[in-house]
Amino acid sequence: MKRIVSLFAMLLAFSFCMSAQYYSNLDRYKTANEDVISSGIRPKAVFIGDSIFDGWYANVPSFFDDNNYLGRGIGGQVSSEILLRFRKDVVELAPKYVVILCGVNDIAMNRGPIDMAYTMANIASMVEMAKAAKIKPVVCLLFPGPKIGWREIPDAFEKAETLNSMITEYAAKNHVKCMKFFRDVETVDGSLPKELSLDSIHPNVKGYGIMADEIKRVLK
Repeated sequence: MKRIVSLFAMLLAFSFCMSAQYYSNLDRYKTANEDVISSGIRPKAVFIGDSIFDGWYANVPSFFDDNNYLGRGIGGQVSSEILLRFRKDVVELAPKYVVILCGVNDIAMNRGPIDMAYTMANIASMVEMAKAAKIKPVVCLLFPGPKIGWREIPDAFEKAETLNSMITEYAAKNHVKCMKFFRDVETVDGSLPKELSLDSIHPNVKGYGIMADEIKRVLK
């Protein structure tokens, strides 16, 4: 009986690991990461997050290639998924900086409802992992509009404001750089202007240009 229970436990653990790998798309950057490590060249910065960083590299790869930055965004991911792949996609690459932007998909409930305190805890865990590995973390504030296009979330803006307040307070208390990409161009309701965005949340090429100018002031 004990052997049956033990076998069941092993199968359950294996099943969980396989599900987690699929769930968080852990192998998305596996080959690219192996190439970075084998090259022996330390990246200056890794940008880890969701579709905003995913789209940045897809639309403006030269920004990353010319500055020795790596894009490690995956569209649709929530903070817990990003945390799950943080070691492989950041720590093992040993960059000088890691730029962290996530939370909008938590607000959108892409994996179900989540309290912003848990989202903040996931971001804090990433920061702590980075510091332990002698990587300088930069945490980014969200810039969602009042509506999330793929799901109706009536209080999306309020939740984003709450999370941004948590991030700002945490960064100040723990001496972490805090990045607000669009300091002077956001509209009153929190959305990005049409000339800088595809949908008030995702930047276009011009929007990414502003983001590039802002982050390069920090990544010295």
